Amino acid sequence: MKLSSKFKDIYAQINPETTKLGDLRKIAKEIKKDHELALELWSTSELLPQLLAILILDKKLLSQALIDNLELDMQKHGFEERNQLMDWLMANQLSKDKKTIALMESWENSSSALQRRLFWYHQARLRWMGNTNHSNTEALLTGIEANMAAEQPEVQWAMNYTAGQIGKWQEEHRARCISIGEKTGLFKDEVVPRGCTPSYLPKFIPIEVAKLKK
Repeated sequence: MKLSSKFKDIYAQINPETTKLGDLRKIAKEIKKDHELALELWSTSELLPQLLAILILDKKLLSQALIDNLELDMQKHGFEERNQLMDWLMANQLSKDKKTIALMESWENSSSALQRRLFWYHQARLRWMGNTNHSNTEALLTGIEANMAAEQPEVQWAMNYTAGQIGKWQEEHRARCISIGEKTGLFKDEVVPRGCTPSYLPKFIPIEVAKLKK
């Protein structure tokens, strides 16, 4: 790919040691939407340019094929960075358009672990402000009970988080969600910084419920 002068100007503004996510958002606000520039930035295979690229993509051009290609490039990164890129793509692009929301909702059984992660993380995000008006909650819990223990770690986290949000907001499912954590033992030995909520469901759910009562 022949890189444009605009790309070179923008790329020069990104310092891997000092540039923060807020800085990327400021740059993106000035650029607004520029799909071609986004693809140039993406071609660097570097985390910060790729995070900026996601912000300026044209969501109307985000087809399943393009998402698949972006995800293949994400696999070149380590575990934390590829999850960060995929979650950033969801938060800043995929969740903003009905077409891409429909794609995410079709990924429960995708062959891609990152896409399965987004299926579940999207379900959690739909609920995390207390919106319980969803018809698929029973099916989600059945899927979590059947599949979470054998899932890839990046998917396990999102499934667990979904169960946590259901258990937090829906009292009728609370005991079941806590039981999922007890049976799987997922995150039971996780060490979290002081002041942070553990992911282990038998701890996460009571702590979060207590916050609602304050």
